Amino acid sequence: MRWHPSRASRCGPAPRALGALGVVMLVLLARPATAAGRIVTFRAEDGRALNALAYEPSQRPSPAVVLVPMLGRPKEDWDAIGQRLADANILAVAIDLPGVSDPGDSRVLGAWSGDVRAAITYVNSRPDVRPGAIGVAGASVGASLAALAAATSRVVRSLVLVSPSLDYRGLRVDATLKQYRGPALLVASAGDPYASRSVRELAKDAPGVRDTRFSSVTAHGTLLLARDPDMVNALVEWFQRTLGVN
Repeated sequence: MRWHPSRASRCGPAPRALGALGVVMLVLLARPATAAGRIVTFRAEDGRALNALAYEPSQRPSPAVVLVPMLGRPKEDWDAIGQRLADANILAVAIDLPGVSDPGDSRVLGAWSGDVRAAITYVNSRPDVRPGAIGVAGASVGASLAALAAATSRVVRSLVLVSPSLDYRGLRVDATLKQYRGPALLVASAGDPYASRSVRELAKDAPGVRDTRFSSVTAHGTLLLARDPDMVNALVEWFQRTLGVN
């Protein structure tokens, strides 16, 4: 999914009759919609301030889900799904990754899972979150980081990996994921060969429940969710079932 220029940039200059106020109104109307979530701030494990988007349900206390994006993509990629989760009475908190490009060192990349753990700690500390009802979902390399964080957390009860990789440039999650004993939903496009193979391999010999879903839509990560509403429904229903939403 690419960023699209605003409609104002495609419409040419505003007619003179509109005047300055008319030009301002055109610019305001041409801006993309703001994020559906509310900005929240908490501390990373190294003390950095992290900004995230919280999509808050009307009924509380509620379960909570941390959403981890693809490499090079913003937390706003989760807007639609975050709102769907909130509508299903689940608090969703979408984070950014610490960097927008591969750091080139699998150890540094793996350490990015610390920000996922910080988000888990944050939602677990909120008084409006139900104890023992926390999930994590990640896309592409975000799936690897979600798996690493879930495997070392005592509070994560449900996991969704979208277009995961067995080995992302030296960052392997197969052995680590075996430490996670809770239920996990593994999702990939049938037209994404490596992600599909990774889903099958990660589901083997698992210590907990592993549900697998394959989409006929050819896309990767959050782009798959944007293009296949059935996969979005599967993700939301999974968290409703595994986190105990009535």
